[in-house]
Amino acid sequence: MTTSQLTTGDMYRLASDFAEEFGEDASDYAWRAVMSFEAEGEADRAHFWFLLLVMLGDIAAHRIDPGAAITIH
Repeated sequence: MTTSQLTTGDMYRLASDFAEEFGEDASDYAWRAVMSFEAEGEADRAHFWFLLLVMLGDIAAHRIDPGAAITIH
């Protein structure tokens, strides 16, 4: 299997699109994915969804603006 790398910007764009598509349900869907993949022993997939969940929280709390440039400290 070939793996690919997503940048932080890619992840935030994905989280932003996910939030726009699913609204308030986006975090719930991401949380369910984390739990499901952990239960299946799919740690890498669970980690991906956990990162997406964190970014969805940042978007919902207005800590980041998905349309603005990203600064990582």
